Amino acid sequence: MLKRSKGDASAFASVPLFAGASEKELRHVADLAREERFRSGEDIVTQGHSSGPFFLITDGEADVVVNDSHVRRLGPGDFFGEMSLIDHEPRSATIRATTDVTTLSISSWDFLALLERHWDLTQKLLVTLSQRVRERDADPCL
Repeated sequence: MLKRSKGDASAFASVPLFAGASEKELRHVADLAREERFRSGEDIVTQGHSSGPFFLITDGEADVVVNDSHVRRLGPGDFFGEMSLIDHEPRSATIRATTDVTTLSISSWDFLALLERHWDLTQKLLVTLSQRVRERDADPCL
């Protein structure tokens, strides 16, 4: 089931991608959110399939499965698909609901349109992404 839901801006404050966003900018992000529900056992996303929305779990639990191996369990406040908002690459894992799960999702096209309208937010996201790459990069010269 999918319904439009004005998400709580504070829910997105814990997502590293939005770390530099102001409260007003977080409200813009939350305004894009749709509530989606998944039944226990249902795949929310499937490894190797084309990218899709970003998801923030608000209720329930889901397993991260890579190459048929359980990697970890996600619960309320956990998120996935943030890079898919931008790069449209295939999913790197399957996320399978282990209980009934409720998420807030944001489509790539809505998110990219928001970035076009709000340059300040776009700059903050670019800085955050750059910092994340530097933190994971063993060679700071790259």
